[in-house]
Amino acid sequence: MGVQADLIDRNRDFAATFARADLPNLPKLRTLLVTCIDARVDPAHVFGLDLGEAVVIRNNGGRVTRTVIEEIAILALLVSAATGGQEAEFNIVLVQHTQCGVQRLASPEMRGLVKNKLGLDVSEYVITDHVRDLHGDIEKLARAPEIPDALVVSAMLYDVGNGSVQEVAAEKSVGQLRAEGADISTLGLAQS
Repeated sequence: MGVQADLIDRNRDFAATFARADLPNLPKLRTLLVTCIDARVDPAHVFGLDLGEAVVIRNNGGRVTRTVIEEIAILALLVSAATGGQEAEFNIVLVQHTQCGVQRLASPEMRGLVKNKLGLDVSEYVITDHVRDLHGDIEKLARAPEIPDALVVSAMLYDVGNGSVQEVAAEKSVGQLRAEGADISTLGLAQS
């Protein structure tokens, strides 16, 4: 049996007891997680999330890229339209993890290989220091004019070795970050 047939069989089991057709479009926790595509980092398992509780964007390294910024901006606009502008707070939680394969992109040789083989610049995915890079991603969100002030941003690091998460940046609204200048030094960057 191929993978697709196996997934379809698994879905039959899921659909046989499915009783969640009434879930609203807006996630119950009013949260969007940005995390890595690594199979060891499934946010539903890591955070005990149920269907309909959060939106998840996954990419290489769980980095805030231009595409992620655009997705968040579109989601914020859709939420505002769906709630008549009444949805004041929505949480953006950035989650990176230990032993991330994207850390290999820190090597100039690896970035060169990707550029030569695929024609892609992967510099925005590079992870060299999780704490510093997560704070840098928060700064990217704060500097993006299309990201609304009311969004609340935080960051965590998931340890794939023991299953625990560590807070890297406490919750702050984008408006508060902008008022503070969204500078790395004002984000409470801990020395690592």
